[in-house]
This record gives sequence, C-alpha cells and structure tokens, in this order.
Amino acid sequence: MQATPIRSEADVARVVQAHQAEVWRYLRYLGAPAELADDLVQEAFLRLLRAPFEERSPAATAAWLRTVARNLFVKSFRAPPFALAGLDELEAVWDRFAGDDGGEQSLARLRDCLDRLDGRARDAVRLCYEERRSRREIGERLGLGEDGVKSLLRRTRTLLRACVERAEASA
Repeated sequence: MQATPIRSEADVARVVQAHQAEVWRYLRYLGAPAELADDLVQEAFLRLLRAPFEERSPAATAAWLRTVARNLFVKSFRAPPFALAGLDELEAVWDRFAGDDGGEQSLARLRDCLDRLDGRARDAVRLCYEERRSRREIGERLGLGEDGVKSLLRRTRTLLRACVERAEASA
C-alpha cells in the first residue's frame, strides 16, 4: 500500500474513528485508569498530527499509535509499576487478542458468551463490571456474602474464558 500523508481534517477524523477505541482498550489493558487512558489517547492523536506521519496501512497505523500510547503511559509514571521488559510480553498478548480488527472480533465473542449467562452469574457480572458495585453491595442484592460473590465471579470468569476459547477455536 502506498504511503498517504495525513493532512486534511477528513483524514484525521477517519484515522481517529478507525483507531481510537483500540488505542484506549490497549492502554486499559496495560493498566491505565480510564481517565488517564482518555488523556493519553488524545495525546497520541496529537502526536500523530504533529509528526510527519504517512499512513501505510491500518495495521501499521495501529502499531504506531500503540507504540506512542505505550511510551506516553510509561512516561506518566515517575517509576513504572512493572518491569519495562514486561511490556514486550504484554504487547505480544495484545497482538494475539487484537488481531487485524483491534479486538472487535474478540469482544464480539465475549459479548456472545455474556448473553448466554443467566441468573446470578449474569447479575453479578452486570453489577460488578457495568455498575462498578462492591462485593458487599453485590452480595446484598444477590443474597450472598462477600466470599460468595468472589467465588461466583471467579467461576463466571472461568466459564466466560472457556466459552470465548471455544468460540475462537471454532472460528
């Protein structure tokens, strides 16, 4: 694919639309809190605007943006919370998860598996991950103790992982 300079507002809008969600998910995967991920995504796209950047392919653009975002994330700490060598391992896992579509297919598989949950498992996942409720609050709603909620969420995550892995294997 021929390199294309990104100059117009339409070019910028297209690149942001295509890559913003993936870069944000990548930063969250690295451990950035949501607010920091928001800021770093904006900064990564500002760097794209300031750099003499030429778009070669969607995959190359995504890789460039992830590298910029990762460097910004590392610089956001006085001392990184983990060994920098571990970033290469995280990058390899991300590449397996994200594939060519920025992780959209993996997320679709997870959503499919979530739709199959019912009863307490579905309620616990919704309360924990959508509503950000504490174990105590979840337990009060579901009639469980905090340890029961912890066990239920652990079992449910195991079921979801297995479901996603089956879906990936059959794809």
